[in-house]
Amino acid sequence: MKDPYEILGVARNASEADIKKAFRALAKKHHPDKHAGDAAAQKRFQEISGAYDILGDKQKRAQFDSGAIGADGNPKGFDPRSGFGSGGGFRQGNPFGGGASGPGGFHFSFDDAPGGAAGFEDIFADLMGGRRGRGAPRTARGEDFAASVTVSFDESATGGTRRVVLQNGEQIDVKIPAGVKDGQTIRVKGRGGAGRGGGANGDILLTVSVAPHPWMTRDGNDIRMDLPVTLKEAVLGGKMPVPTLTGTVSLSVPPNSNTGVGRFAA
Repeated sequence: MKDPYEILGVARNASEADIKKAFRALAKKHHPDKHAGDAAAQKRFQEISGAYDILGDKQKRAQFDSGAIGADGNPKGFDPRSGFGSGGGFRQGNPFGGGASGPGGFHFSFDDAPGGAAGFEDIFADLMGGRRGRGAPRTARGEDFAASVTVSFDESATGGTRRVVLQNGEQIDVKIPAGVKDGQTIRVKGRGGAGRGGGANGDILLTVSVAPHPWMTRDGNDIRMDLPVTLKEAVLGGKMPVPTLTGTVSLSVPPNSNTGVGRFAA
């Protein structure tokens, strides 16, 4: 059998979270419900499930890494067809699980999967929209997804739309409201992870960063900027073109103006 690390596409030092994430993505892609009648997809799905059966369980993963068990989950040297191990002793009990013991007293069972049989069941229920293999559905709210986006100074004032890539690989367009502030978090309801057993979907928590403007800064709901004028214009006054977020406007500079702060209502 193939190395379970290669099947899931993870490094040998991958964390439990990375292994689970890789398994979820592959299982969702190759699940038989999406490939009816495709024998190759079904075989691939079985390989993925078998790999996670080993790597998703701390004890089995340690045994595989140390060479105690093979990629098929059996002790090294054990032949499941005959029940004999490399030491020549007959393996007692059911070779397909149920508490059987192999050479050296090694115990394994299909119920040894991460969290028992319910471990896979919960993951597949999450992947397939909340269906559980047995018993009544367990209601659970979907996961909240965190994302971030950077917008221009102009977009922060006037609003806009940005495409955001979520943790599950989905891409959606999110509306950026006018007046959003740097560091503000926008909640997009119901677009996060799917709920289970009829539970509500999670939300997207989008953190917005505002890129600085070359000459404008924000002061509450006001915009500040420096407007250079000549000495003659300051003494005599006159009309000055002023760039704004909505276009250039004409500003009247009163005679005998001094350096300082002036306010212009757009």
